[in-house]
Amino acid sequence: MLEFITSYVGSHWISRFLLFRVLGLTYAFAFLSAALQIKPLIGESGLTPAKQFLNRLSQRFSSIGEALWYHPTLFWFNDSDAALTSLAWIGFFLSLLVTFGLANIPILLALWALYLSINKVGQVWYGYGWESQLLETGFLAVFLAPPLNPMPFASFQPPTVAILLTWWLVIRIYLGAGLIKLRGDNCWTDLTALEYHFETQPIPNPLSTFFHHLPNTVLKAGTVLTHIVQVGVPWLILAPLEVRSVAGILLICFQVALMISGNLSFLNLVTIAPTIPALTDQAWSYVMPTVVRHQASVAAANAWTFPYHAWVYALVVAYLSVPVVKNLMSHHQAMNASFNQFSLVNTYGAFGSVTKQRNELVIQGTSDDEIDENTEWETYEFPGKPTDTERSLSFIAPYQPRIDWQLWFAAFQSPRQNPWLFTFIDKLLENDEHATSPLRDNPFEDESPEYTRVEYYQYHLNPPLSDQSWSREYKGTYIQPRSKDGFTRSRFKRSA
Repeated sequence: MLEFITSYVGSHWISRFLLFRVLGLTYAFAFLSAALQIKPLIGESGLTPAKQFLNRLSQRFSSIGEALWYHPTLFWFNDSDAALTSLAWIGFFLSLLVTFGLANIPILLALWALYLSINKVGQVWYGYGWESQLLETGFLAVFLAPPLNPMPFASFQPPTVAILLTWWLVIRIYLGAGLIKLRGDNCWTDLTALEYHFETQPIPNPLSTFFHHLPNTVLKAGTVLTHIVQVGVPWLILAPLEVRSVAGILLICFQVALMISGNLSFLNLVTIAPTIPALTDQAWSYVMPTVVRHQASVAAANAWTFPYHAWVYALVVAYLSVPVVKNLMSHHQAMNASFNQFSLVNTYGAFGSVTKQRNELVIQGTSDDEIDENTEWETYEFPGKPTDTERSLSFIAPYQPRIDWQLWFAAFQSPRQNPWLFTFIDKLLENDEHATSPLRDNPFEDESPEYTRVEYYQYHLNPPLSDQSWSREYKGTYIQPRSKDGFTRSRFKRSA
């Protein structure tokens, strides 16, 4: 029976080689995002300091061992700015090793532990589905890796059961995303979702405008295709080789299309990684250079394997999959939830609801001592989110500017639901170097503003080749002007 399963699954020397490289690249962008933003976000003087978060959390635990088990992070031992940034940069350089083909169990375990540590103190900044998806994929990759030899084609054969676990992960990723759409916003079932998505997604890219202005019939067809790819195609990974390969190609092409149409952080990369073993070495050999095919054949000729640790992990995955499957079958399906503290098996989903209009928060400051109708307000620009209507859209993914993303969510919520935003604009009043570091443009580099405020706009994506990327309508004030000495009021006010 085992021989039949092994034969059915096929050879995966090349697919492992590719999976590790894509995974390494994903880790690299994830750690780079952390290294460049971790101090302004969760540093000692950050918007939501990790030190304060851990101090509050520590009251729940009686010992460091208990804390590590229920909330696993290395920052229990040291939560200083130096520790935060050092850990992120260590993760980045280890990621580069994997990207360039050097991967073994210790390296991959280290990457997983380091990113888990950041994730567990990341708070609101790390509440995205791709964070847990990276952790699950990264831990699963440990069981594909050679124990010690880090060379790209070490002779340790990828355990068949570990390949099967990548298939199970892919099915859950796509099925979660597909079912949440069918159960969620009506626009997915009436096929109008893509008429809104490209304009209202968190950070559009330069091609988003072309997609947004496609004919409605094309966009409806795209919505149908999305349902087919996410709900139907993943099951074909379990089919015989030829069908499985077609399914894998379709799923990878789907993620590439999403990368082209928007800035979705590293979601697409981390989804492509476990999809790669849907294709066997036989399929990948058609596009791989001769040297790669040769190295794979040499490794296969000298192969040895130790699958027992992977079988043990398969039992763990089976046990942890029970609540995940229940969630997928539930009419109250939750998106992007973890049912264990180590994020080993999670449930996924994206865009279950689609916003019909693009709301944007515009943060402004002024040097005027007093505020009146003649006050000149300067706008803070961010690397990804739209603000200046004339500025061209940017390709920024797989890097994720996390304040940009949180401002997108905040625009659909009240100020009270986003206390970090008050902290942020107060720090802008001081020209705090950490708070201003994530900005694209700080109009007050030379002197601090006297007041800051947050305005509320509705943005519209203009047709391709327009003079301006966006048009916008003023809707009201989100946070009233605040000064270093106090503020007038901070209630949310929208105009008609």
